Amino acid sequence: MTELKTDRFYIDGAWLPSKGGTFADVINPATEEVFAEVAMGTAADVDAAVAAAKAAFPAFSRTTKAERLELLASIREVYQRRYDEMSALITEEMGAPISLSDRAQAAVGIGHLDGVVKALEEFEFEHRNTPGDLIVHEAIGVCGFITPWNWPINQIALKVIPALAAGCTMVLKPSELTPMSALLYAEILEEAGVPKGVFNLVNGDGPTVGAAISAHPDVAMVSFTGSTRAGVEISKAAAPTVKRVTLELGGKSPNILLDDCDFEEAVKRGVRHCFQNTGQSCNAPTRMLIPESRYETAMDIAREVAEETKVGLPSQSGNHIGPLVSQMQYDRVQSHIQAGIEDGAHVVAGGLGRPEGFNRGYFCRPTVFGDVTNDMRIAQEEVFGPVLVMISYEDDEHAVEIANDTPYGLAAYIQTADEERGLKIAREIRAGMVHLNGSDISYGSPFGGYKLSGNGREGGVYGIEDFCEIKAISV
Repeated sequence: MTELKTDRFYIDGAWLPSKGGTFADVINPATEEVFAEVAMGTAADVDAAVAAAKAAFPAFSRTTKAERLELLASIREVYQRRYDEMSALITEEMGAPISLSDRAQAAVGIGHLDGVVKALEEFEFEHRNTPGDLIVHEAIGVCGFITPWNWPINQIALKVIPALAAGCTMVLKPSELTPMSALLYAEILEEAGVPKGVFNLVNGDGPTVGAAISAHPDVAMVSFTGSTRAGVEISKAAAPTVKRVTLELGGKSPNILLDDCDFEEAVKRGVRHCFQNTGQSCNAPTRMLIPESRYETAMDIAREVAEETKVGLPSQSGNHIGPLVSQMQYDRVQSHIQAGIEDGAHVVAGGLGRPEGFNRGYFCRPTVFGDVTNDMRIAQEEVFGPVLVMISYEDDEHAVEIANDTPYGLAAYIQTADEERGLKIAREIRAGMVHLNGSDISYGSPFGGYKLSGNGREGGVYGIEDFCEIKAISV
C-alpha cells in the first residue's frame, strides 16, 4: 500500500498543504490507538478548492457523454486495481470486519459506478417535449459533498460518480473519522485522469469545513449524508444563497413479519441484517414488527441469533461484527440501551457494556429488546448500533400504522409468502425504499427517503438528474 498524503489536500490537481496547520488523530476503533494524523482544513482551504472547481466547470460541463463515459471507465479500472488497499483502509479506520469490507464496503465503489454508467448511456441531456420545446439537462455547477463514516466509499461514490456523469465539478469533505479511504479515492481519481479542478478534497470538521462549503456563494449545490440534526444545520447555512440541498439522513426502519412468512427464517434474517456493519447503517431494519400470536416465539429465536452473533477483531476474516466507530458512538449506543432499560423494555439478549473478552476497543454487545412499545425512545430514535427492538401488532392495518409512526421514512422491510399482500402493504408504507423477503435495491435504483430521512435520491438516473438544472428552449 502506498503512503497516503495525510498532511495535504487535493486541490486543482495538486496535493497542497493546509492553510491552517492543525491536525487530527485517526483512531483504529478496535484498538483505540492512533494510526495516522490528517491535516484539518479551514474556510480558506474551502475557498481555494471552490475556486478551482469554479474555474474547471466551464470546460468540464461541455465535455461529451462519450468523454465522461470514458473517464468513468478509467476510474473503474484504477479502483479495481487498488481494491484491496481500499478494503484494508476501511477496516482500519472504521472497524468493518475485513470480510465485510471486501464483500460490501469496498464493493459499492464498483457497483454504484456501474449503475451510473448504465444510466448515463441511456440518459438524454436534450429532448423535445410534446409541445415541441427543447428540454435541456445541464450540469448544475460546483457541488459540495459532505459524507459520513459508516459506509465511507458508498456515500462518496453515490455523489462523485453521478456528479461527474452530469458534468459537474466538486469539493468533497469526508468524515474526519474516516479520511483515509477518501484520500485513497482522491488518488484513484487523479490516476484515472480526472481533469484538474474537477474533483477537490478538503479534510476537516463540520463546523469549520462543512459550514464553509454549505454557505459558500459559489457552490451551486450541497449533497449531505449524515444525521438529521446536521442536515438541518446545513440547510440553514445554505438558505441565504438559495442553493440546492439534497439530504440522505437517518432512519428507524420497520421490518414487518406477516403471519404467513417462513417465521424462523424471517426472524433470523432480520436480526442478522440489523446487526450487519455493527448496526451502523441508516437503512438497518431496527424495528421488528411481529404478530401478537408469534411474539414469544420470535423473541426466543432472536435471543438465540443474538447470542450466537460473534464479535471479533476487524482484521480477522469471518461473519462476526466489529466495533463501533468511536468512543462518542459507543457512549451514544450505551445511553440508548440504558434508556430502553429505564423505559421498561425487556433485555432479551445483550445489554450494557462490552462483550466478554474485550477490555478495549469500541465493541458493543449485540442487543435485543422485547416488550417494546412504539412510543419508547429506543423505538423512535436512531441508535446506530447493534440494537434491535421487537414490537407486537394485531393485524396488517395495525402493522402499517406502527411502521409509519416514526419521524423517519428511509426504508422498510416486509416478509410474506404472498407477494401481492406484501406489495399492498409496501404501497402503504411511507418510506423511500421497501424490501420484500430479503431482497435488496439494485445498483442504479433510487436511494433516499421521506420525512426526516431527507430529500433527493441517489444512484442511477435519479442521481444524475439531481445534479442537473433543467432548461426549456422555445424555437
